[in-house]
Amino acid sequence: MNRPIRKAVFPVAGLGTRFLPATKAMPKEMLTLVDRPLIQHAVDEARAAGIEQFIFVTSRGKGALEDHFDGNGDLMRVLEARNKTREIDLLKTTDIDSGQLLFTRQRDPLGLGHAVWCARHLVGNEPFAVLLADDVVLAEKPCLKQMIEAYGEVGGNLVAVVDVPREKTNRYGILDVEKDDGRMAKVKGLVEKPAPEKAPSTLSIIGRYILQPEIFAELETNKAGAGGEIQLTDSMARLIGKQPFHGLRYEGTRYDCGDKIGFIEANVAFALAHPEMSARVREAIRKIIN
Repeated sequence: MNRPIRKAVFPVAGLGTRFLPATKAMPKEMLTLVDRPLIQHAVDEARAAGIEQFIFVTSRGKGALEDHFDGNGDLMRVLEARNKTREIDLLKTTDIDSGQLLFTRQRDPLGLGHAVWCARHLVGNEPFAVLLADDVVLAEKPCLKQMIEAYGEVGGNLVAVVDVPREKTNRYGILDVEKDDGRMAKVKGLVEKPAPEKAPSTLSIIGRYILQPEIFAELETNKAGAGGEIQLTDSMARLIGKQPFHGLRYEGTRYDCGDKIGFIEANVAFALAHPEMSARVREAIRKIIN
């Protein structure tokens, strides 16, 4: 029986330089996607998948992330005094109980693999999820929930994947596929940011992972890969053959909110899917483009 996924790691130590000057004094993960910051979209997805502990890998200047998920007694009292029941309910969606929200620091920006390695003591010897807040998936069933259901079938390590244009393979971790049934691909290799002519496929990993704790021993070697950083993909590749490894084609649409255009696209898509504002947003867009 596959061990349950109870913990999720959120690497949130990046500087967000592509969004300057907006991110000069504010973590990029606090940028608002419609009505919630990006990090809350990721946490909500994890909660919906049954995650019980939320591990943030942070850096200097990320205190707003901790404050966002903490209680705010003064604000709550004001809302209660004004009988703002709707606002009180919204505020409660940001609460994470004591002991469930954990923080560790990544002191040097050495890459995603290093960020995950920084969480090793908090994760311990159990499988865990990794969610990148930059990648947001609009789906009827949350992406991580789909993955955990698939993990129940195959175990081992599992990544969410999407087909990308071949000319863009040099931006992503790409799967080398042994077998593919159209939903799940059995992986025989991984390549980080291969040139289009060398890419073994066009199946790209997005920012959703389910990993076994043995990944930490591989990350311990601290070997720099593409871009001079410690790549998570390289360590995952070394587990192939030792543990089951699959890529899941999730149902939904992924938006890259680490990019300004992707962030705008996500805001439009999520606003159009929002039950309280979709009609008004549609009308506003119609006025702009006409």
